[in-house]
Amino acid sequence: MTLAEDNGPERGGDDLLAAEYVLGVLAADERQIASRRIDAETAFARLVDAWEAHFAPMAAAYAAVEPPDSVKVAIDRRLFASSASSGGLWASLVFWRGLAAAAIAALAVYVALPYVNPPVKPPETRLVASLAADNSNVKYLAVYDATRHEVGLSLVSGDRGAGKDFELWMIEGKNAPVSMGVIPAGPTARMAVTPAVQQKLAQGAVLAVSLEPSGGSPTGQPTGPVVAAGDLKGI
Repeated sequence: MTLAEDNGPERGGDDLLAAEYVLGVLAADERQIASRRIDAETAFARLVDAWEAHFAPMAAAYAAVEPPDSVKVAIDRRLFASSASSGGLWASLVFWRGLAAAAIAALAVYVALPYVNPPVKPPETRLVASLAADNSNVKYLAVYDATRHEVGLSLVSGDRGAGKDFELWMIEGKNAPVSMGVIPAGPTARMAVTPAVQQKLAQGAVLAVSLEPSGGSPTGQPTGPVVAAGDLKGI
């Protein structure tokens, strides 16, 4: 079963699915399922709208740029390269319908792209992770921005409880977890990343959240349960 099928009426599951849809990190089949739910379910469509508004300030941090001329040249080559050698192609109703569909699809992508994926950032400079765990209602969305050397966190669901804190960890292979600090309370947070951790995060390390005493782990290693974890992946 896919993530999109598995996230049913449970509130946190739909929130996480909607956020991942907006970020563009769902697999193709999961994205199709989510798209159908947007058309059919008003409540789910509102969740998607809410996450688009939530992530809008992140997109606003990046200036818009014009696509290079080579993009249009490549599109023209793919659309029209065979026209000179096939006279019947231009008279084909199927061709013209396909060309119209391609033009509409290209326009939709051009209009939507600035709101979903900032165009100026190379894929390797921004990584995303969905942090969750079995038997835990704590769910975070994490975005690592290598240019700004920080991790942005959005709390989807869960609560730390009185006298407790969530602490963020970086896990690389079988090495001991490395603390990235106590996560500030609130629905969103930004955490600076030290130079020692930046290179490891860029290679796609695992992020994890543990429940610790107020102020964080007293030992430098997780002392409480790991309530959420996930792999960093490119957008």
